[in-house]
Amino acid sequence: MIAHQPIHTLPEALQAAGFAGQIETDSALRAAMATDNSVYQITPDLVVAPRDAADVVRVLQVLQDPAFADVALTPRGGGTGTNGQSLNRGLILDLRRHMTRVLEINAKDGWADVEPGVVLDALNDALRPHGWFFAPETSTSTRCTIGGMVSTDASGKGSRIYGKTSDNVLGLEVARPEGLLSSLGPAPDWAVPVLAQAERAAREGKAAFVANTPRLNRRFTGYDLDRACSEGGGFDWWRLFLGAEGTLGPITRIRVKLRRIEPEKRLIVAGFATFRDALAAATPLLADDPTAIEVMDEWVQRIAQEAGILAGLPPALRPEGPVAYVFVEFNGHDAAGIDARVATCLDRLRALPGQVALYQARDLAEIRRLWAIRSAGVGLLAKVDGPSRPVAFVEDCVVPPENLPAFVDDFLDVLRDNGLGFGIYGHVDVGCLHIRPALNIDSATDRARLVAVSDAVFALTRKHGGIFWGEHGKGMRGAYLPEWIGPAAYAALQGVKAAFDPAERFNPGKLVTLRRDRMGIATTPFRPFNAPDGDALDKAFRCNGNAQCLSYQAATPMCPSFKATGDLRQSPKGRADALRAWKSGGAVAEADLLAVLDSCLGCKACASTCPVQVDIPSMRTAFYQSHYSRHTRPLPDRLTLLAERHSGVALRVAGLARPLWPLLRPMAERLLGAVDLPERLARPVPRHDRIALADLGKPLPAGTVLLWQDWFTALFDGQVALDAVAGLRALGYRPLVVGMHPAGKAAQSLGAQGAFDAMAARLVAALTRAAASQVPMIGLDPAFVMHLRQDYPKAGYAPPALMLPQEFLSAELAAGRRFPSVVQGDGPQPRILSHCTETTALPEAGAQWAQVFAAIGLKAVPEATGCCGMAGLFGHQARHQPVSRRLFDMSWRPHVEAAAPVVATGFSCRCQAERLSGRALRHPLALVAEALGNAPAA
Repeated sequence: MIAHQPIHTLPEALQAAGFAGQIETDSALRAAMATDNSVYQITPDLVVAPRDAADVVRVLQVLQDPAFADVALTPRGGGTGTNGQSLNRGLILDLRRHMTRVLEINAKDGWADVEPGVVLDALNDALRPHGWFFAPETSTSTRCTIGGMVSTDASGKGSRIYGKTSDNVLGLEVARPEGLLSSLGPAPDWAVPVLAQAERAAREGKAAFVANTPRLNRRFTGYDLDRACSEGGGFDWWRLFLGAEGTLGPITRIRVKLRRIEPEKRLIVAGFATFRDALAAATPLLADDPTAIEVMDEWVQRIAQEAGILAGLPPALRPEGPVAYVFVEFNGHDAAGIDARVATCLDRLRALPGQVALYQARDLAEIRRLWAIRSAGVGLLAKVDGPSRPVAFVEDCVVPPENLPAFVDDFLDVLRDNGLGFGIYGHVDVGCLHIRPALNIDSATDRARLVAVSDAVFALTRKHGGIFWGEHGKGMRGAYLPEWIGPAAYAALQGVKAAFDPAERFNPGKLVTLRRDRMGIATTPFRPFNAPDGDALDKAFRCNGNAQCLSYQAATPMCPSFKATGDLRQSPKGRADALRAWKSGGAVAEADLLAVLDSCLGCKACASTCPVQVDIPSMRTAFYQSHYSRHTRPLPDRLTLLAERHSGVALRVAGLARPLWPLLRPMAERLLGAVDLPERLARPVPRHDRIALADLGKPLPAGTVLLWQDWFTALFDGQVALDAVAGLRALGYRPLVVGMHPAGKAAQSLGAQGAFDAMAARLVAALTRAAASQVPMIGLDPAFVMHLRQDYPKAGYAPPALMLPQEFLSAELAAGRRFPSVVQGDGPQPRILSHCTETTALPEAGAQWAQVFAAIGLKAVPEATGCCGMAGLFGHQARHQPVSRRLFDMSWRPHVEAAAPVVATGFSCRCQAERLSGRALRHPLALVAEALGNAPAA
């Protein structure tokens, strides 16, 4: 008998077999892979990221060694499951990291072959130029993968017309130890017995399966015996894998069916006085055959209102008091036909009881914004105060639409009987409502409620002719499958499982089991739900795995380190998981946690873009405070803190140091572990454009504005102060540059609380003194302004308001001020590139600059970009060069190297552009000065 080897010997075996991808035992990554968008937590032993299908086969071949007979294998895509679908012990197969290729697009016949790690939005971006799209539209489309959609049979908006994922798949390729098995060609000899065994089981159980599955639009899938065994006698074995959640083996290639893009879109949004009124509106509206009908209840509306999300709604959709919204979308090719249906629908809505608001959108950009408001409101469900938060565990039940009102009444009775609050949204056109009861999973009482509510709602779906799992897969809720499908049909599912996975190693314990225990909704480990009261790591516990931070788009600021690496631990979610595991008992090694926090760029996008504001930089500060109270700081960190603290002195002696800087710079780079530090020290601002700190607070002439700098800008970018002075003077102001006080950003980032407090106190005192002059105050660098605006209040400081230049100027325009103007020539329009911290905290920043340029007669175009990869010192640190350069290439290089004039608002961004492209960018105010004939010397 061969003794089973510990799993820690598996990496060596995989390497010996020629595995080309990553093999990871890092505790921070395993913590990140231990959670999804559910309340569960199962820490795997090993994470491997295959490069391609051949790599997946190599893994399976190594696992055939009897020494590894006990090692489970679970495929994972985007990790957005709401019920623990991809969580397990053993080995996690991370298909999202590398297997992201669109392999082939057949624009003639309307299909595409993709690897399982392709993100839904990325696929549709690739298809758009060909006039096609992949139809299932999920709320997580920016980060969910096609493989995950196939494995859970995902669906979403529009499924009444377009169907679920299983309705839009034409074939699969799966990996086996013997090789690859594809439905798109003949089965190899070794696969014939496996398929024959699966077919026998499927045919024997088909009748029982059909008898126990309601005929609904959102039909039951996962081991779909009905569609696998066609009436003509064929056996479409691959249909068994749709919705099987990896329990039959890993998928390596997917052929998807495409649909023609429908150019005509209309959206109606109606507000109703109560959710009952909104729900009652859905069935009559089906007569107009819309693509989708969705609802959002008053609780979700209130949360979105409090978060400021609804400010983006047209005024017509913001009546006083609570509102339940109905979204009705029409898509198609015939504009006249759609307009006629929309007109009928509007008349119908006006006649419905409780209707209090009505709006129609025709512009595609506005339609996207309105849907984004609905999606954002749902994401905010987790952003509620207190230990209880809405949990997705009974949220995607489906019943026939005509039974929906009665089902909802019964459902809400169950929640009220259990004393639970809730939020509701969903797809009423197909009878699917997402109802999220608020629970505190740390509480034994609420864990018992989770079971009681699950049992009751499962019974209600049977009572009303529905399905317990309508959209988000089964996961731990698969524990109800034997009772729901019945013994004969379940035995057939077991036969299929035995054919493809007799050893029960693929995502074991889920859906169908042979000899193993089945995972249950309350017997599976829960993740810690709440931090101790007042703990600085509270937000790490509130991360619910929604994973908005894993968005693939290069121009979306959150999260740059994940975009550059595809590595889950290099994301706000991954870092929150690692911090939570460390805080909860040391499941993450401190060295591993240090590594994932070091790779954070500190851009603060998560602090404003994440639905629950999981502010990783702030929590990193708290962790560093703890860690460096017990350990010595690295020399580069100590030198950085010293440089920041004494930057005022450095600025005063810069005139003497400037000629020596070329000699000192290489030494500084060696000591700091840095590269490409700025080549020049800044020249001082002319005396007549400066104001001494001693003169702050005194009366100042009309039109004066005070300009404030951070220490990096003051030391290394004297041009921006000259540009700002020239630009503001050309607009009719009297700008004065204030003597620099460091803000302590580096000290706070590194957890040096005492040093930060000393600098913050001095800066706040100077700002307060200056505010007594009652003139506008402007911060020249966005990172500096946002530091004061976001982090100072959290640290207990209340500095006077410091505006960004475009905020000040757009406010002046709104107050009626007129600027001098010019006539724009025929040359290319300038492009404005904003700092990522600025765009996430102030989404209107680019539009404000465009407004300023328009006021002087110029058209400037704000461009959408992600992080440039500099982020203060990050882009200078030698260890971060691959990530820094990759980020610049992803979204900045194309703009910087274009022929059009380009300006950038951030010092870091201008630095990065110059060092990686050789192009020296200027601040937008430099362009204003030049246009108005007041250009400073460069």
